Amino acid sequence: MPDLYGKKLHVTANPLEPPLIARPRQGIELTAGECWQLLASVSIGRVVFTHRAMPAIRPVNHFIDGRTIIIRTHDGAAIASRAMKQSADSEGTPSGSVVAYEADELDPVRHTGWSVIATGFARLVTNPDDIARYTAAIEPWIAGEMNQVVAIEPQIITGRRLVGWCA
Repeated sequence: MPDLYGKKLHVTANPLEPPLIARPRQGIELTAGECWQLLASVSIGRVVFTHRAMPAIRPVNHFIDGRTIIIRTHDGAAIASRAMKQSADSEGTPSGSVVAYEADELDPVRHTGWSVIATGFARLVTNPDDIARYTAAIEPWIAGEMNQVVAIEPQIITGRRLVGWCA
């Protein structure tokens, strides 16, 4: 079986038999504090938002500032335009567009890992000092000018860890 680079791959396992380690794992709910620690331990996740009345998901790199998830994007990006259109109401409801943010670290061999989902409001950062600080802290992975900063302020954060290892 050739791989993408033209080399031969040799499969030694019987494809009809599951690997020995593919056993169900115990799922443990994480505390909010554990969720924030895990989010801060990785640099990439996925932001989920509504675009043209449909769910949209974009991979982004992030920075955690206290209890806020910070991402950078460009003018015209769907997430930036959604965050810009929303504003606080007269009753003081948090401003921004409702989003979810997911990050994880999974081991496909051991079938262990974790996943964290934060749900809250995304808003454009407008304070010049904050923009400068976040711009310095987040190096975009995508080429081009990433001149918008979006802050996600979760109202709900949950997570699960798959634990266990068998020999």
